[in-house]
Amino acid sequence: MLAWTIYISFLGALALLFLPKAAARPVALLTAIAGFTLALIAFLQHRTGELITITNTPWIPSLGINFHLAADGISLCLILLTGLVAVTGILFSWNIEQRTNQFFAFYLLLIGSVYGVFLSYDLFLLFVFYEIVIIPKYFLIATWGSTRREYGAMKLALYSFIGSAMVLIGLIAAYVVSGAHTMSLTTLAQAHFSTHFQMYAFPLVFIGFAILAGLWPFHTWAPTGHVAAPTAASMLLAGVVMKLGAYGCLRVAMTLFPLGLSPWGFHILGLGSWREVFAILAVIGIVYGALVALVQKDFKFVIGYSSVSHMGFILLGLMTLNQIGISGAIIQMVSHGILAGLLFGVVGRMVYDRTHTRDLTALGPMNLNKAIPFAAITFVLAGMASMGLPGFSGFVAEMMILIGAWHAFPILAACVGLGILIGVIYIWRALQKAFFTTDAHATTTAGAPGPDSRTRATTTLSTTDEPLPPITFPERLGAIILIAASITIGLYPQMLLKIITPALNSPIFQGLQQGLWK
Repeated sequence: MLAWTIYISFLGALALLFLPKAAARPVALLTAIAGFTLALIAFLQHRTGELITITNTPWIPSLGINFHLAADGISLCLILLTGLVAVTGILFSWNIEQRTNQFFAFYLLLIGSVYGVFLSYDLFLLFVFYEIVIIPKYFLIATWGSTRREYGAMKLALYSFIGSAMVLIGLIAAYVVSGAHTMSLTTLAQAHFSTHFQMYAFPLVFIGFAILAGLWPFHTWAPTGHVAAPTAASMLLAGVVMKLGAYGCLRVAMTLFPLGLSPWGFHILGLGSWREVFAILAVIGIVYGALVALVQKDFKFVIGYSSVSHMGFILLGLMTLNQIGISGAIIQMVSHGILAGLLFGVVGRMVYDRTHTRDLTALGPMNLNKAIPFAAITFVLAGMASMGLPGFSGFVAEMMILIGAWHAFPILAACVGLGILIGVIYIWRALQKAFFTTDAHATTTAGAPGPDSRTRATTTLSTTDEPLPPITFPERLGAIILIAASITIGLYPQMLLKIITPALNSPIFQGLQQGLWK
């Protein structure tokens, strides 16, 4: 049944190329709903600890490559997230008029490829789907994007291809060294590679995937790509595409080469293992992303760097190598996917498409809390969830990661606390500047001397001459769905944990469990 999430998405993308423009939106929405429904049914029917084998047939027999699709609790959580973001992304893109059929065709192709990555248990098949993802995301940004869209699309594609090349080299090496003549994930996970080989293969594959996950200092494609992308593409890019990188780090790098996380036996600059190296890079990403978001004037850049910061939590959780930390990282994948999608929906669709500016200084005088109150309320709730307030999904995820980090890296856990504090400040700053600037302060800001003060004043006057278009029903529905999802996970995280924990205790993670898992 889950295989149809891929097939339906690809068939929907193909059908859109031949249907009239008027049918593009409803067909795309129905296709996304069908995929989400299948994912939800599989999630609800999943029996604890069970690996669901969907299909396993020979594909390239001479190389031992199969078309092997399967799912465990981790896959099901991310498949459900993909379906949710796919549906809400279409609702936030209901206003697309330029080449509508092609836009939604690329959109569904991207969604189907993401489903494929999360379901692939043959590593060559996973790599193929991983590569297909690059094509539609490039065209979505380069064709329908805004600020420096060609540059943003090309930068994202180049970073993705570099990371993919590193992953491919590692997979080929594992295939040859294992001598098993198969790319089956379950078989290679039990291959018992030498410690020497894993010490080299692990960082190669981990960094290859972590580039797409926004690991500092390989993160620079992310804010640029987010800002250049249209709203739906931003939602997908931050919501699910970045999760492909984090998923690959756990599912492939850490599963195949667990001994690559072991101590080196010597120290360089006080660091004694790849585990410590990547944990420190993750924490730098958390604090750095928050600090840069704090000084941004472009509303969308604030959310872009916020994504870099929150992805750092996921990578840190993976490096804790304890069950609570890794479980928290997986919940953070889901939580950040929901909240990043919601924040980009507010900034890109509700605000930018109406005001035609993302400059926080220019937005202040527009009194957006009164002009589009639903957008203001939505951003308040999304901001609270992003800060990690209790009752939302972000609180559960970050709390579990912090507990895991405290057991593994007490000093780094304290540094993460600084990143959380800065996160509260930059969300509060963006909220105040964009939606709740007082009239007196707005007048002073708009009239303040500066190189672009006249442009900002003109933009403000021309924008506020007429009332802004009201928030549409599809936008309201998309926002409500995402807020409800975050609250549901925040109030009942056991819904995810009851299938994540058995998956982490399954035989495929046996290498991590022996000696490293705590």
